[in-house]
Order: sequence, then structure tokens, then C-alpha cells
Amino acid sequence: MVWTGTWVAERLGVELIGDEELPALLGLALRRNPKRAHLLVSSVLGKHVPQRPSVVYGSGLDLGRRVRALLGEEEAARSVVLGYAETATALGHAVADGLGPAPYLHSTRRPVAGVARAGGFEESHSHATSHLLLPEDPKLLAGDGPLVLVDDEFSTGNTVLNTVRALHERYPRDRYVVVALVDMRSPADLDRLDAFASEIGARVDLIAGAAGTVRLPEGVLEKGQALVAEHERAYGTVGGVAVSAHPTAAVRIELAWPEGVPDGGRHGFTPEHRAGLEAALPAMADRIAVALRDPAAPHAPAAPDAASPAATARPTAPAQPPAGPRVLVLGFEELMYAPLRLGTALEDAGHDVRYSTTTRSPVLAVDDPGYAIRTRLVFPAHDDPADGPGERYAYNVAGAGFDAVVAVVDSTADTPALHAPDGLLAQLTAHVPRVVLAVVPSYTPQVSDSEAPERSSMLPEPLRGPAFSSYAPEEVGWLLQDLSDVELEAPTEEREEAIQSGGAHYAESLPVEYQPSARYQELFHTALEGSAARIARAVGTVTETVLAERPGRTPVLVSLARAGTPVGVLMRRWAQARHGLDLPHYAVSIVRGRGIDANALRWLAAHHDPADVVFVDGWTGKGAITRELADAIRAFEATEGVKGFDPEIAVLADPGSCVRTYGTREDFLIPSACLNSTVSGLISRTVLRADLVGPDDFHGGKFYRELADADVSNDFLDAVAARFDEVTGTVDTDVKELLAADRTPTWEGWAAVERISEEYGIHDVNLVKPGVGETTRVLLRRVPWKILAKRGADADLAHVRLLAEQRGVPVEVVDELPYSCVGLIHPQYTRGATGADGKAVVSQ
Repeated sequence: MVWTGTWVAERLGVELIGDEELPALLGLALRRNPKRAHLLVSSVLGKHVPQRPSVVYGSGLDLGRRVRALLGEEEAARSVVLGYAETATALGHAVADGLGPAPYLHSTRRPVAGVARAGGFEESHSHATSHLLLPEDPKLLAGDGPLVLVDDEFSTGNTVLNTVRALHERYPRDRYVVVALVDMRSPADLDRLDAFASEIGARVDLIAGAAGTVRLPEGVLEKGQALVAEHERAYGTVGGVAVSAHPTAAVRIELAWPEGVPDGGRHGFTPEHRAGLEAALPAMADRIAVALRDPAAPHAPAAPDAASPAATARPTAPAQPPAGPRVLVLGFEELMYAPLRLGTALEDAGHDVRYSTTTRSPVLAVDDPGYAIRTRLVFPAHDDPADGPGERYAYNVAGAGFDAVVAVVDSTADTPALHAPDGLLAQLTAHVPRVVLAVVPSYTPQVSDSEAPERSSMLPEPLRGPAFSSYAPEEVGWLLQDLSDVELEAPTEEREEAIQSGGAHYAESLPVEYQPSARYQELFHTALEGSAARIARAVGTVTETVLAERPGRTPVLVSLARAGTPVGVLMRRWAQARHGLDLPHYAVSIVRGRGIDANALRWLAAHHDPADVVFVDGWTGKGAITRELADAIRAFEATEGVKGFDPEIAVLADPGSCVRTYGTREDFLIPSACLNSTVSGLISRTVLRADLVGPDDFHGGKFYRELADADVSNDFLDAVAARFDEVTGTVDTDVKELLAADRTPTWEGWAAVERISEEYGIHDVNLVKPGVGETTRVLLRRVPWKILAKRGADADLAHVRLLAEQRGVPVEVVDELPYSCVGLIHPQYTRGATGADGKAVVSQ
């Protein structure tokens, strides 16, 4: 028998390595997806490949029985099972059935009015919206028994571990069990589960049906995308399957779904619900069987609306379907368990049945026995999805020799779009002789006013390298949550328009990471070589000042991510090299207009004396973050009753004269400002978005592992630290003079920004970014309008001029500027405010 991964493996060099049974369990296909080339196609999941319902259900039951054997009867009885939408909803149900008397909940992409969220997350490589956890009973996830998390595939583990982290913070427990059909972790990810369990202080087990990994050659993503484009140009998307010359009408039947039994686990599914469904299954299967063999059997109209095109545009069904038809029970996206159990009931009654479901996932279809997705039907979404209209797909249905299809949807999805001329039913009737529509009533949960109390305010431990960031683990702990799997990047122009229109905050998305040209990289290295000693002197000066102001105490460095983080690492290195001190160092998020991460402050207060905390940043511009921090600390103290945090910031450079503790007040080039994540431990700017960061979560950030080859984070640190010894004497003199001087901030920079804002007709100080560092950020992340350069400051502005040249931004030389340069963001920006080539329009 030909392996259904052969076609992809031969063309892309992809290898499936692992257990002997893997090729029978998994085939390969190509995604129509810009983030991942291949798709592992399960033969026992019932999503893309039609399979006998008994095989699909049995796979989950067996895994559930293994969990019960692992936990023991007593712990199994206290368990809760959580499955993942959309692919693992039925698998999770089956695991719960095999486990025994465990309630079940699956994540959902369908918001339901009035039902409070118990959590949520984003899924890597997904084309869909955020997953939500919407239990009818708010206490469902609040118990302390084992939590069993079920997904079809355990690859990096990010989705599952992020879910555990979020739930553990609110409802900590001692034990978790991760269940998957296949464990496909790479060697680099194998140790993460143990490390994670140690981090949260709980036991985390993994049970899988089979194990292996996928070996991907260099450039597989680009090759896969090119292959998809080439094949769809040549062959189209359906695979050349013949369409019936006499399509039939879909026949609607009444299932007599048991009252009070939910359509699935979206809001929870209890053992009592399971018993009610089991009792009703034989009678529902009989109704379906009658409709399959007798087209004259009583049934309801085929559409919810008598005027629907599908009700009138199709000819009547043939007089009698073939004896012993080959039947496909086709579920609908998340609605997998109900059609699966209807399929098992039909199979138990002696019918020749296969089972699969429709899906959101776009996959290339290739009609070849060595490819897992042979045909594809395309139709519009028909359940008014929260993320808007879009295509949906049914794979391996057309041309598969089915005599009949039983399409099972919930009542929310039984809409005119389902019955439209291009809808799912029309696609099915064009390819299959008989189509039966069975509608399961969508469950309406009883909204409760009660909430599950959180058992503790425990927050997770800091993230550390190499799992998160390219810095050594002792150099910095990140008080962030890992959003590496979430698609957050947006084109610069789209972000700018959304930010200035008030439609989005700058912290709700990320700019696409700037990839420097060879010329720009050369400028960075030249600047680093020329300024390393100057930076080392400033690092030494600010560190010695911090230590002198806190005699007898051990400062806790808390850098403001991410510009402050390299400075915090360097300050820590200086204290260690000069004084043998091992200063704790953490990175936290602060967001203009929204304050510092209060949960990070709570963690710091629980682990250190707030009076020892020293906030660290790279440089000051106009002082907006300085004011933001002071306001946030006051608000935190008022609401939390925690005193002692000093809102003063220690910075490397203070050209705006906004702080008392600094290494210099000159506005000079700090090479770490020249790049983004590749000089900041491969960490993104921080993210604060309501659907990703709950009230009890740390702010988010991404670790760009894929940029490791371009990473110069440690090169920057090492180059500066190598100059510590030669600047020691100069630092001692600088510190002595600083401690004796009047360092009261003059806020000279803020006054200059207000003046520039008015002189240039901008009337918004947030669009004026003073200093070399802030100007560089404008050119890398925003839509710049023009650059003001101080006459005679060329030595520090070579990279600024190159970036301005690349983006077509004019540089205006001016006198009497307190900074080396100032970046002006395009005022009143819309995408129409740039030229046809995307470059900024010069103001007249």
C-alpha cells in the first residue's frame, strides 16, 4: 500500500521518523499557509480523512483508558478533561468517555453572549480566531483534581503549555496529563515538559498513541509555497472530480435529539449528559437509516427558509438508493462528537459508514494515492463566524465513492448560507447521489451569576533563556507570558493608520521585524566598535551611582522591556566584574497610556523588598515613560497597599534631562537602538491586548527563535563588557562629580518636543520622537514624516541617514536642537498619505 505522505516527501525532502506505526497513522499534505509548509494528516482523527467511526472513537477511548490506568480510579474520578477546537473536540470527548466519570469541556472559536470566559489562548499557525473557554458552570475548571488536556498532535507543546500556565495561575493543581494521538516533538523540545513542570511545581505527564518527529530540510517553507502555487495554477483546487449531471436535493430529517443534552462540550458535557445521549443514539440512528433507504420517509423541508434556493433549485431524489449504501457521516468544524456518535450507532446497526468533518484549514488537494488530501470541496462559512466570512472545506469527500452523505450541523449553522447555490449542501449534492441533513439543536447554557473563586494569586516564574530569549538564564528573567505562537505582526502602514485613527493601541500588535541590509549591518558593527568604550563608561557610571545611592543594600535591577534589558544586563555584568555582586535582574513591560504591568509588580513585591528595586531603561526621549512609571506606581500603591517602589528610572543616557540617575546626558548613538529583537535577546516589544492578556496575566512578548542566525545580542554585550577595565578610572571620576552635582531634571527635552510639535503643525507630542534612539525606532517601526538632524551631529547619525534614505524620508538639518536628531511621525496618517511607492510624502 502506498504511504499517503510519499508525494510530499519526494518533492520537499520531508522525513517522518519514529514508531513503525506512524506511516499508517499519518500522511502528509501541503498547507496553503504562509507560516508552515506541511500538514500532518491523521488517518484516525476523522477530520480530513474519512475513517470508520469505530476506529476514530476507539482511538480516543483507548487513550482515555490509559489515562485512567495512570491516575488510578480515585484520581480519575476527580479529573476534568479539556479538548482543543477544532480538530480535537471529538477526540477529547472520547478520552473523557474512556477515562470514566469525568466532565468534559472543549475550547471554542464561537463567542456566546452572556457566558463568561474562563480563559483563552491563540493557536500557532492557525487561520482562525482566538480560542475561548466558556463553561456553563464557572467552577468546572476550579477543582483541584487532575486536568487532562487533549490535542490531536503534540509538536512544540506551546499551545498546551501556555494553556496550563494560564489556568494554573488562576486554579493551581498538583497534576496535569497531556494526551495526544501522536507525540511529534523535536529533540530540542523534549526537555521542555520536565522543565515546565518544575517551573510551576506540578506533575505533568504525557500519553500519546505513537511518537516520532518530522525532519524538515532547509527552505521547506518557501519550496512548499512555490509547489502549492504551481500545482493550483496547473490543476485547480478540487482535483478534477467529476460532478453529477443530475444533482439531488438534500433531505432533512428530524433527529429527535434528547432534551437537555448539549450538542457537544463547548459549555461542558457531564457524565449525566453522556448517559442521556447513549440512551437516545439507537433511535436517532434508525431515523437516519430510514432516510437513507427510503426517500419517501417523512422529513422536514430541506431548508430553514422555504424561499431558500436549495429548497427549490434541486430535482427530487432518485426512487431508491442502492442497497447497502456506502455512507459518510460528515460533521461540522467543532461539532465532531455528535456526528461521530451517530456514525458509531449506524455502524453498530450494520451500515457501511465512514466519518469526517468540514474544516477551516486550507490545504492543497492532489489526486494521487501518495498524497493524503485527494479532493477538496470549497464553500462559504455558514454559521456567521466571529472572525467574519470565509471559505470552508470538505476533504476526500468528492470522488470517494460514497452513495450517501449525512451532513450533521448544529442549528446555529443551519442558515440560508448552508443551503445557498454555492453552499455546503449544493457542493455535496453535486458529487454524491444522496444527501441527508440532520440538525442538532445548539445548546443554550444557563447563565450563572456566580464565579469560581481563584484559589491563589500565584504568578508564574520568570521566563529565561534559552527557552525564552538568547540571553543566558542568569542574565535576566522576563516577567512576561510567551506569545511566540501568536500572529501579531502587521504591516507598518496598517499599524500606523489604526493607531492614529484610534482603532488600535500601539501595544496591541507588533511591527514586522526589520531585517537589516548588509550595508546597515556593517554600520551597526562599525558603530559598536567606535562607541563600545563610551557605552562602557556610561554603564559603569550609572551602575556605580545606583550602588552609591543604596549603601549596604543589594539593588534588584528591573529593566523596562525591551530597550532597557541590554542595559540591565550590562549593569549586572559591571557590578559582578567590579564588586563581585550577583544582582537579580528582571525585565517587565510598561506601555504608554496603560502603565506598568501590575502583575509583574505583584511578583516583585512577593519575592523582593520593593525598596531594593531599581527601574532601568536605555535612554530618555521626552520623558513620557518616566511620567508613566511614576503615575503607575502611585496607582499601584493606592490599589494594592504595597509601598516602597521608587519610580525613579536609571538610564544609560538622559538627553532629555528627565531623571536623576544616568550614565550621561549626551545624545549619542547607542548601537542597541539600531536594531530590534536581534540586539535584545530575540525578544519582541511587549504586547498588551485584552483577548491575550487577562487581568491576572503578565503582559506578553514573542521570542523570535527563527532569527537566531542574525542575532547580535551577546556580541553587543561582550563588546561593551570587554572595555570595562579601560574605563574604570574615568568612571570613578564621573561618579564623584555626579554625586556632588545638582542632578535635578530640567525637562528640557519635553519643552523642546512641545515647541517642535507646534512649529511643525503636528499638535501631538506623541508623534515627536527626540533623540537618536527614538528616531531610530520611528524609522524601524512607524511611518516617518521627516527627520530633524542637529547641525554637526553627523558622527552619530550615519545609520539614521541610511534608514531615511531607504524609506524615502527627508532629513532636515536644524540649529538649536537639544538632541542629535528628532524623528517626526507622519501626522494624520492614512495609507493614502504615502506615495504610490509607499514612501512618505514631503510636507510642503
